[in-house]
This record gives sequence, structure tokens and C-alpha cells, in this order.
Amino acid sequence: MKFSRPGLLWALAALTIHLAGNAHYGFFRDELYFIICGRHPALGYVDQPPLTPLLAGLSQSFGVSLFALRAVSAICAAIATYTACVLTAELEGGIFAQCVAGLVMIFAPEMMAFGFRLSPDTIELWTWPLIALWTLRLTRGADPRWWLAVGAVTAIAALGKYTVAFFIVALLAGMICTPARRALQTPWFAAGALLAAIFVAPNFLWQAHNGYPMLQLLENDYGKFVLENPPFPLQQIVIMSPLLSVVWLTGVVWLLYRRGTRFLGIAYLALIAMMWALDAKSYYPGPVYPYVIAAGAVPIERWTSAHRFWRIAVVNAILAFAIPSTPFVLPVLPLKTFVAYQGSLGRFFHLRFHVDPNAGNNIPIQYYADMTGWPELAAAAAKVYSGLPPRERAQAAVFTNNAGEAAAIDVYGVRYGLPPAISGNNNYWLWGPRGFTGNVLIDVHGNARDDRLRFDSVRLAAVFRNPYAMPYENNVPIYICRGIHTPLGQIWPKLRNYSYGFDRL
Repeated sequence: MKFSRPGLLWALAALTIHLAGNAHYGFFRDELYFIICGRHPALGYVDQPPLTPLLAGLSQSFGVSLFALRAVSAICAAIATYTACVLTAELEGGIFAQCVAGLVMIFAPEMMAFGFRLSPDTIELWTWPLIALWTLRLTRGADPRWWLAVGAVTAIAALGKYTVAFFIVALLAGMICTPARRALQTPWFAAGALLAAIFVAPNFLWQAHNGYPMLQLLENDYGKFVLENPPFPLQQIVIMSPLLSVVWLTGVVWLLYRRGTRFLGIAYLALIAMMWALDAKSYYPGPVYPYVIAAGAVPIERWTSAHRFWRIAVVNAILAFAIPSTPFVLPVLPLKTFVAYQGSLGRFFHLRFHVDPNAGNNIPIQYYADMTGWPELAAAAAKVYSGLPPRERAQAAVFTNNAGEAAAIDVYGVRYGLPPAISGNNNYWLWGPRGFTGNVLIDVHGNARDDRLRFDSVRLAAVFRNPYAMPYENNVPIYICRGIHTPLGQIWPKLRNYSYGFDRL
């Protein structure tokens, strides 16, 4: 059983960096939604398994805290970093190889992003490499009862995000195609698979009971977010940074070259092929990189063993590239400073960072833009709500365009006495109209034309503006609608929108 002392140090470094850097700018829209879902414990949710929301909800047990929420991500990043170093040791890498793996795990943009904000990818960041580590040991003759541990971790990964299914299929394909398949020829493999199935079954049954909403969502969103990007394999190099990708690309080749590890190399290629074929988002295979980073560090250590100069050069190159890229994935700069930095870098390299082309450099990348304005949006809705006559206020509902806005109202609106928000988006639709008739409705991000078809009177009460928001969350109109034509409970089925998008419902 390999143990990594350097891995403990790099894990501590990852934890420290993330604890210090994570809790800035504000909650991402999805994080707010996770918190609210976690306050409604369930075996599943429309758009995700239960683990991330439950962790988000638990993190807020002592009050709303960005630090507490993102401490969960920091811990996961530390575990993933340590696991990568142990994998490096398992592949016969020494101290320098483990240092390279630790450095890349901390500073590779995608790895740093997964350890920053809480998301289902945060869970996968440490579970996928742990599955790879224990499977590698099993192919080398470890006690086959370790398949039970693999099954348990697979279940945890699946309860975090369903994409682990693709990784498991890819891993099994790699094993079946190589002599590693011998490790599957034991009853303990079947026992591990059964254990995973037992843990995941409640969530599967929840999805079945609710008509498989996740499949409906994927069908609704298919092709909606496809951008004019390079081919999927090249996107992997971009999101992991071109320079640092040298490490994991070396790892893939090295795994394929060695007979005992070839199944892991094939698994990586199979995973990328599947996700490319399905038009997956570029970051979906991200949790696979810890084990190919670990593999790449081993030959780099061997190639640089003759001269200390080359090892110093490798470390300096990693750090030199990490310094300019880190502000894009970890909020280490004040937001105004980052916006200026983003604009300067964009002009120098002739890059556009997916912002509104008509807004100049006033909008940060979407990754950060969707962390701004949520308390202010709740305050704007609360001002409209408090301006209603007491009789109307007692029956007023707050309806929002999407789950992110609804969650912002629910997280920050408590201080103003706002009622629970309602929305037709994702799990908010399942929670229903919460007993509101809709006769008095504050429509946040509403559409006046649609509202006039449903209400006797519609008045624009406010417009919420956020200079740092993405275009779809800026200049948000807030309407007061009175005299609904058909009670909200009757039209609720027509308001369902299972989607990750932010289109008008």
C-alpha cells in the first residue's frame, strides 16, 4: 500500500490556497440553487443527484456563509491532490514526480476551478481518481474485496453527478481490451457492482417516479449550448492550459505504452470519444485528469533525473504559467481589478472571454459574472414587495424567470420578509405554486406581453441593473401583476421548464 508524504504537503497547500481564495465575489447562481435544494432534502432532484445539494444545505447550517460552502470544495480539492500524488507513487514515481503532480493538480485551470465553487464536478474531482487508483491496485493483485470499496466510491460519484457512468464504461472497456480483465474474474467485482447499484437505486427510483426529469432536461437542452469551439480533444488542451497539458498528454501516451497500465490509457481515450460523440460540454471529462497527470509526472521525473537544472526549469515553467491564469479560475483579485486584467489580457492576445461584445470590458467572464448582483436583486424585489398595500402583500407571490433567481430570492429575501419564491424552472416547478393563487404576483424578470395575457393589470415597478452581470441578468424588469385570469395552480403544468438555460418560461 503506497503512502505519499509529499502528497500530504501538496494536499495541505491545495486546501490552504482554496480556503484563502475561494470565498470571494459571491455565490454562483448554481450554488444558491444547491443551497435551496439542500433545504428540501430528497432522494433526487430534477437536474441532479442529491449529494451536492445536501452538502450545500449542511454547509449553511449555522447561517448563510460563502466560506463554509466553498470549504467543501477546498476539502475535495485537497483529497484529489493527495490521491493524484498517491497514484504517482503507485506508478513508481518518486518525490519529484509527486511534486510535479501536486503542482499541476493545484494550478491546472480546470482542476483549480473544480476546487473553487461547489458543483457536482467537485465530488467527481476526487472520486474518479480514487476509483482509478483502487482499480489499478486490483489489476496488480490486491485483495479482490477492494471491489467493494470501488463500488462504494462509484456510488458516491453517481450521487454527485451521473457522468461517472461514462467513466465506468470507459474503464471497463479498457480492462476488457487488455490483460487487466483478469481482475474482473472474481465474485467480488459483482459484489462491488451490486453495492453501487443498491446505493444508487433510491435516486433512480425517484427519477422514475417523477418521469425521468433529468432525461427530459437533457433532451430540451441538447445542442443549445454548442458554441463554435475547436474540436472536443483540442478543447481539453485549452481548459487544462496548453503548457500544463504537456504533463497529462505525456501521461496518456505513457499509460498506453506500458502493458500493466494500458487499460487506463484506453479508458481515457474511450471517455473522450464518447463525450465528443455526444456533444458533451468540454469540462465533463475533467475529473479524469488527476490520474493522467499522475502518470505524466513519472516519465518527466525520469527524463529530468540527470540534471537538476531541468527539474528547476519544469517547476518554474508550471509556476510561470500558473500566475497569469490563476485569476481566471480563482478570485484572487478584486472584481474591478480582474475586469481590467481580463480586458488587458484579451487585447494583448486578441481573445474574447464570452462576454457581451457591446459592453466593452465592464463584464467579467460568465464564470464570475454570475456571482454578482444576487443580494441586490433580492433587495430590489423586496422593495417592490414592501410597497404593496398590506392586504395585497399578504397574498403576493414572487415569481422568477429561472431557478438561480428564485434561489437568490430565497437565500437573501429572508432578511426582508419575502415569501418563498416560485418558478417553473427545474426543481422549483416540482415544489409547485406553494399555495399562492397568483392573484397578486411580483414577476421578476417578467415579460409584459405574456403577463398581459394572464392578468387584468400589469405595471412595471422596477428595473434591476447590475453592471457586472451577463446580458441575460442585467436590466431585469420587475412587474406587479394583479387579477390573474386562471388560478396559478391550474396553469402550473404549462409553466414547466426543465432546462439549464435562462430563457423566458
